[in-house]
Amino acid sequence: MSKNPIRIIKIKKNETVSKIESALNKIPAKVAQLYGFVKSRLCLLWQKIAPRLKPISFASIKSFVLRFKWRILIVLIILYAGSKTYDYFFPTAEKSGGPTTVTTVLVEKKDIPLIIEATGTIVSNGIVDIRPMVTNTVAKIHVKDGQEVKAGDLLFTLDNRNDTANYERLKALAEDAQKQYLRAKELVSQNFISKAGLETSMANAKSAQAAARSAEVQLSYDSIRSPIDGRAGIVNVFPGSLVQASNVVTTATSSTATSSVGAMVTITQLNPINVQFVVPEKDIPVLLENQLDGEPLTVKVTVGDSGKRTYEGKVLVIDNQVDPSIAAVRVKAQIPNDAMTLLPGQFARVSLVANNLKDALSVPSQAIVMNPRGKIVYTVDKDGKAVSKPIKVVYEYQGTSVITGIESGDKVIVEGKQNLRPGGKVREAKQANSTPKNTPATEKK
Repeated sequence: MSKNPIRIIKIKKNETVSKIESALNKIPAKVAQLYGFVKSRLCLLWQKIAPRLKPISFASIKSFVLRFKWRILIVLIILYAGSKTYDYFFPTAEKSGGPTTVTTVLVEKKDIPLIIEATGTIVSNGIVDIRPMVTNTVAKIHVKDGQEVKAGDLLFTLDNRNDTANYERLKALAEDAQKQYLRAKELVSQNFISKAGLETSMANAKSAQAAARSAEVQLSYDSIRSPIDGRAGIVNVFPGSLVQASNVVTTATSSTATSSVGAMVTITQLNPINVQFVVPEKDIPVLLENQLDGEPLTVKVTVGDSGKRTYEGKVLVIDNQVDPSIAAVRVKAQIPNDAMTLLPGQFARVSLVANNLKDALSVPSQAIVMNPRGKIVYTVDKDGKAVSKPIKVVYEYQGTSVITGIESGDKVIVEGKQNLRPGGKVREAKQANSTPKNTPATEKK
């Protein structure tokens, strides 16, 4: 008869369980044996050390504390302050939690234009007040308010009847005197008159010609022409108005009369046009150094609050003296005005490109952290940990700072730095856009 396999399995299982239980029952005995061995050894050690130790009581401890209480207090304060100071200046990385999510920017060497910002005023490249040279009445006006004129264009004609008659009379006398001189030369050759008579005739001819030329100049004052290209302003005279030489011109109209004094009209050159501004005294060396290189300085000008359009131009001149009252030097630049949208007297904002910083390292200004030791930035090392680096800001302009203390290729943390500690693990969310290659910088004030 064959054996039941199920029964055999059960028997083997029961034997395994019994062996395990027997082994577990032996463990407490072995632990107790080990405990007794350790205890006996510690007792023997204590018996050897105890005779050498002086008895310590509460009274002795109290006496020691009262005797050296101030020293103990000072030591405790120093230890506490030192611990806090070390933690503040050398904070350790957080041991709990995951890495901090940050945004970085890759630092690269690039040329950064150095910008000096200033405010100025639009001024005309040429402006002329048209005034009469003689006292006369206006016969005809050839220019209209706001008209574009060219150099030599006729603007006003004064009453020239008297001057024309005087010129024609003196011209006729000059012609007659010239004929008398020519006749005298023939008579001298025939010995009918003396040489003295010839010389008198020549003097009379030259005098008459000079008088005729003077009358011609006087007649020309009756035709007033534009000396420059530009735009005419408001015409301050009317046909029939009496104008006088060397007056300051204004026009007043009442119910009984109209009177005019001053400029008959003002001609203003609008294209190109100038902008005048001041630069602080401390920036003058930068301007003059760049000017010695032969390259004209460039400016960008915006007018009005909107600043929708930017006008680019060149610096014409840097004044030859500093105004001590404002510690600044005047600078004049010229900009195009093809659309005739700029007028003299307008307020302007000027950005002057004073220099070009070669191979500069720039970062967003928000990446800079202020602490008691100065300014620092956080960078990410090859192990993905935050590293603080002390830096110095050289120039700053519109959210971009040119700094020293870092190297090209460093990854500077821009966002997420508020939760960082040196040595802390970081995880880059994305790489921020690096600053544009032509992003300008302005000298830090």
